[in-house]
Amino acid sequence: MNYQLKNDKVCVTISSIGAEIISAVRGDCEYMWQKDPKYWGDCAPLLFPICGRMVEGVYNYRGKAYELGIHGFARFYEYDVEKVGDDALRFTLCDNAETLAAYPFKFKFSVLYRLCEDTLYSEVTITNTGYEVLPCTFGAHPGFNVPLEKDKALTDYFVKFDKPCAPKRIVVSPARFITHDTVPYPTDNGKIHLTHEMFDDDAIFMLDIADSVTLECEGAKNYVRVTYPDMPYVGLWKADHTDAPYVCIEPWCGLPAYDGEIDDFETKEPFFRLKSGENKTVRYSITYGLNG
Repeated sequence: MNYQLKNDKVCVTISSIGAEIISAVRGDCEYMWQKDPKYWGDCAPLLFPICGRMVEGVYNYRGKAYELGIHGFARFYEYDVEKVGDDALRFTLCDNAETLAAYPFKFKFSVLYRLCEDTLYSEVTITNTGYEVLPCTFGAHPGFNVPLEKDKALTDYFVKFDKPCAPKRIVVSPARFITHDTVPYPTDNGKIHLTHEMFDDDAIFMLDIADSVTLECEGAKNYVRVTYPDMPYVGLWKADHTDAPYVCIEPWCGLPAYDGEIDDFETKEPFFRLKSGENKTVRYSITYGLNG
């Protein structure tokens, strides 16, 4: 089922499947990517309990191997939905028999969305409802239409860090797993100019970053700002070797597996490790901006 948060600026639609933002309309502009399967069949999936992929699709825990697909499973399930006042919705997913078979931990995964002016605030809270330590992480994966205006092209746009920083890119292997190496990522006074070809070697993930970025185009009305004060990594991605008219801005708390290394969830880093009854809250927001 779809739910809406709406005010005099923006109408945001969120699906109860995956607690996924599937639309954000302001005036005549649809900001969110609309799941064209020719390029990418998602819109803004939430990543839990992992970000990225595991080597061979497996991980170890206490001497046993488990299968877990890319980005985990939180995006596939129907969530319980609760209205919180006039401007907020809470979506909640708990463990079930199917999740426990792939991920033997009890949890509550809760997402509070609140719309204020032109900004959708997201507060993700992960709670350990079991007795063992809960190893996990979280990432957001929103995709945005680019261009946002009909007379523009993707190559007219750039992503700009909103504060000075010296980002480093995490080097990706030919197998598209991360390595232990980083390299400085050059910017044009904080701007990363978009091209289709820049994604042909997979996503660009960076650390040592500012805590917000803006997707915009000189002279254009519409822009997007993603703010992620609790998340140390941000990635840019779209389907490689295509002219796909979108880009994902992905703030993450965790990272995929290292090339050639099977993860062990007792030791994997960076990971949250929540004790019984403990919770972790991560905040990020999306501003659906309009100049002038």
